[in-house]
Amino acid sequence: MNRSIIVGRLTRDPELRYSGQGVAVCNFTVAVNRPFDKEKADFINVVCFKKTAENVANYLKKGSLAGVDGRIQTRSYDNNEGRRVFITEVVAESVQFLESRGNGGGQQQQSNQQQNNYPDPFANDGQPIDISDDDLPFG
Repeated sequence: MNRSIIVGRLTRDPELRYSGQGVAVCNFTVAVNRPFDKEKADFINVVCFKKTAENVANYLKKGSLAGVDGRIQTRSYDNNEGRRVFITEVVAESVQFLESRGNGGGQQQQSNQQQNNYPDPFANDGQPIDISDDDLPFG
């Protein structure tokens, strides 16, 4: 099974181009923090195609938080000096935009919630919720 799910921030603006057959191709890099060492990150190259590529190019930019679901692929080519170059990247099947389009995604979401008078599901500040076992969907 070849499956990769990553969450991180784009290190640069996505690069959109079109193949000779007119297929949209978008490349970007995601910085993913290491779980036990917040001082370090891994920089993972991602490529996506077609409508996903166009959406990424239109809605994400450097610093955007994104979730990528796809598979790892390795390819190679010969550079101008005749040396073989190997590239490992995630081929994205889907890309989730994890912030609102404007900066400060959490603040924008909070102001929209207050403006629309939606109840805040986290307003109890971590206190136990009084709920009957009969209301739970699992046993």
